[in-house]
Amino acid sequence: MEFKEIVMSRYATKKFDGRKIPEEKVGELLELVRFAPSAINLQPWKIKLVTDQAVKEQLKPATWGQEQITSCSHLLVFCADPDFEGLIKKLGQLMKTSGAPEETRKMVIGMATEMTAKMSPEQKLCWAQSQLFLALGNAVNGAKSLGFDSCPMGGFDPKEYTRILKIPSPLVPTMLCPLGYAADKPLQKVRFAKGEIVF
Repeated sequence: MEFKEIVMSRYATKKFDGRKIPEEKVGELLELVRFAPSAINLQPWKIKLVTDQAVKEQLKPATWGQEQITSCSHLLVFCADPDFEGLIKKLGQLMKTSGAPEETRKMVIGMATEMTAKMSPEQKLCWAQSQLFLALGNAVNGAKSLGFDSCPMGGFDPKEYTRILKIPSPLVPTMLCPLGYAADKPLQKVRFAKGEIVF
């Protein structure tokens, strides 16, 4: 499937048919998500993978009763990670073990440290959440490319998700992405004209 076809055929599925996606396909998708871009390569997100039906039933009220949560095969809970100090340290170690040139490693870590040192805790969370959407984009387009469907969702109670899923601090649930096989039909895409968004 060409990328244009993926983008044009992908839609926010409102109901899945309950069939399970093969685990190897979900693994392929998570690899696509893992390679999403992020500023200074800090990758400030983690994903909680939910497959247990009883847990999904618990989460449904915290998602305003939306049916995608309980009819999906797998639920990805994208959590922003504002622990920049920890991320920078981890990235530095990874670059070292991956054989990145020391000059490059020092430059990247220096830039990341300088940029994040000026941020308040609120700014760090906001920045991490904005980067997370890049990973979510890979998830929704990647799902379609692998033959199944998805639905990016922001309508849920992050505090309840944190409680039910025992998500550790400082991670903050930010977006959901249920995955499965569609049991509904896409509506016609309605988008602003190119002239409305490019100036």
